Amino acid sequence: MNSLSITGKKWHYKKFDSDYVSFLKENYFLDEITAKLLSIRNIDKEYIKSFLEPSVKNLIPNPKILRDMEKTTSRIIKSIKENKKIGIFGDYDVDGATSTALLGKYLNVLKQSSEIYIPDRKSEGYGPSISGFKKLIEKKVNLIITVDCGTLSFEAIEFANSKNIDVIVLDHHQSEITLPKAFSIINPNRIDDNSDLNYLCAAGVCFMTLVSINSQLRKSNWFVLNNLKEPDLLNYLDLVSLGTICDVVPLVGLNRALVKQGLKIINLKKNIGLKTLIDLCKIESKTSTYHLGYIIGPRINAGGRVGKCSHGAKLLLNNNPKESFQLASELEKFNSERKKLEKSLLNIVLNTISKNINDPVLVLIGENWHEGVIGIIASRIKDKFNKPTIVISLNNKIGKASARSIPGFDIGTAILSALQNKLLLKGGGHKMAGGFSIEENKIKEFKDFIIKKFNTKTNNNLNINYLYLDSSISASALNLDFYNKVEKLSPFGSGNPEPKFLLETVRVVKSLI
Repeated sequence: MNSLSITGKKWHYKKFDSDYVSFLKENYFLDEITAKLLSIRNIDKEYIKSFLEPSVKNLIPNPKILRDMEKTTSRIIKSIKENKKIGIFGDYDVDGATSTALLGKYLNVLKQSSEIYIPDRKSEGYGPSISGFKKLIEKKVNLIITVDCGTLSFEAIEFANSKNIDVIVLDHHQSEITLPKAFSIINPNRIDDNSDLNYLCAAGVCFMTLVSINSQLRKSNWFVLNNLKEPDLLNYLDLVSLGTICDVVPLVGLNRALVKQGLKIINLKKNIGLKTLIDLCKIESKTSTYHLGYIIGPRINAGGRVGKCSHGAKLLLNNNPKESFQLASELEKFNSERKKLEKSLLNIVLNTISKNINDPVLVLIGENWHEGVIGIIASRIKDKFNKPTIVISLNNKIGKASARSIPGFDIGTAILSALQNKLLLKGGGHKMAGGFSIEENKIKEFKDFIIKKFNTKTNNNLNINYLYLDSSISASALNLDFYNKVEKLSPFGSGNPEPKFLLETVRVVKSLI
């Protein structure tokens, strides 16, 4: 099948192996549609059971396989045993907020003194800064842990070192060969890490770190000696699943288990802040990955975009129903404001795009575009034109940029390469998204650089807008039994997209247009 839709997309059925479908049906007692969907996703027969029944217990590896895990665990436990105050420096997006809340909640249960710090997007920008670290040090912290940031924070970490404050980095963003001189850096995307856990988001990295810490404290009998009940880390998976879905990392391997189990915890509504936000959004059915990605996530993000950057983390950490309602209500207000700003800016950007429309990578520039929404705008433009998109907001000759990419072009690596070629002031990211700062006079050179990178790394078919279909079905087949069969492959998201089906011989009975 090769049809062109009204939106200009080419429709293609995904390929599958009919012999493998028969094998799965006969040996795993699967129905036709489940077997076909597994074949389309190229799930090896050895992983069928773990794919359909992902279990954290069965899929989680020894945390020690992450580089610097043992060193990190020992240092954090040292602070815990000496009851020294720990500072948590988090990013302002959902992954940063959930990572911050993960560590904060765990330390609170251990009655460990801690201080969280989320930088202001506009005045401080992404990641650790000297001023941000100064504020934490003034709060008498003995150790700083950066979450969802820090891998490229050379200056801030050097400053902390000069003040005799150790810094531990828990991150997942792509790294350079040379790393900052932190006490330790756990990042499955650092070049010398061999864990094969590079698909984890920061919340996943933080969870692995807590597993290691919890294990060591148990082995040393610390919980018994301090008359504390050992935390059940499975109860923290609501935050891990939220961070995983909202950071759009692949739902493969351990991530599938973290999200599957995390959704169960979310629906138990154990986290007061998260429960309050779910109730405020009037989600009456079971919370799903859709709700996390499109309803809950944007509201937690809204504080970092147009409001108070620390609101998301504070809500997820809060145990007071009244305070949680106040924070959730303010995030709802921020999200409404974000929507208005987004709509207005999107119209402006779309009106200026004509001169760039034929570029393989869209680099769009404007004066004083709201930095809190340019990432969303980049995502909207990328989806509309199926091209990597970079939106740059200029202010006083300096541009702040957000980038979004399409499968096949690693935008994070491209940004790092531009940074190494001294085209950027700072920058970073991962395969599908990134951000950077740039001097205005370097933008033209950067644009040529990024387009050359794209043309070198990709082929001419990358920008063809395809709609891939899993199968065709009849309208009469749409029933609860069919839904349950498809649901066996959940959770759906990046790396495991929701199946798409073609309904044939359907006619429009009534149109509201």
